Amino acid sequence: MKSSKCLIHVMVSLLLVACGPEKKRVVQDNGIKQDTLEVKPGLNKYLKDCGVQGSIAIYNAAENHWVVSDSADVKAEALPASTFKIINLLIALQTGVIADENAVVKWVGKTDTALYGYRPEIYHDMSVKEAFQVSAGWVFIELAKKIGRTNYQKFLQACHYGNLNLSETGDDFWNFGKMGISPVNQIQFLSRVYRNDVPFSKRNIDILKQVMITEETPAETWHTKTGWTRQAGMNTGWWVGYVENKKGVYVFATKLIQDRKFNRDDFGSCRKDITKAAFRELKLIK
Repeated sequence: MKSSKCLIHVMVSLLLVACGPEKKRVVQDNGIKQDTLEVKPGLNKYLKDCGVQGSIAIYNAAENHWVVSDSADVKAEALPASTFKIINLLIALQTGVIADENAVVKWVGKTDTALYGYRPEIYHDMSVKEAFQVSAGWVFIELAKKIGRTNYQKFLQACHYGNLNLSETGDDFWNFGKMGISPVNQIQFLSRVYRNDVPFSKRNIDILKQVMITEETPAETWHTKTGWTRQAGMNTGWWVGYVENKKGVYVFATKLIQDRKFNRDDFGSCRKDITKAAFRELKLIK
């Protein structure tokens, strides 16, 4: 009798977790041991200076050491926006939808400027590599149509990426709908990418790593992707990736949330400014 009651209690607990409200869903099983986590609330000043909420998380892969601005927010999920192009590129390569990063996608002729803004500089035939680097969403929407939800479900589950909620009926489920990923989960996925520990060929992972290079100097190399989406009157912004320098490899995820009633012109630039300010304060870069 006792064992039956225990089993019922466990099942009810699991159902409560699974059916919790999507907007406040938090990743509980994040795999971070408390003794590897360093909380530095002072980093929040950079978020406040930009008039945003959110969090910064930086992970030292060699030392298994996390520095976060807020231990709760780094586990809270938000739409991945264009940071999803990281795994999207891998899936497109692995499924053979594209042969390589130089595959050209034909311009579709129109796009929804109300959703994506007016960007005439990206309205032309474009290679996938260029689309990744200039964040041309229409290109990856065309790829998504060919990849299909079954493939997405399979690879997202295999990579432990996000909440696996693909209920959004539109093709652009990473910018709109209920899909979510936390800064912690972003870092965990990117760390596995760095180690080649994801279910994609080494060739495809190497292509991604090259495409992700956004800054390269004798001192350091940044492999990164930005993201920005607008849903339900809110800005959700990201800068994620990893930087390699003489001190080591640091995987990071910065998530910004802003009510569009308080929209500021520097929201886009703040994603990188906030991250680099945190890195400098921690003396990880000059």
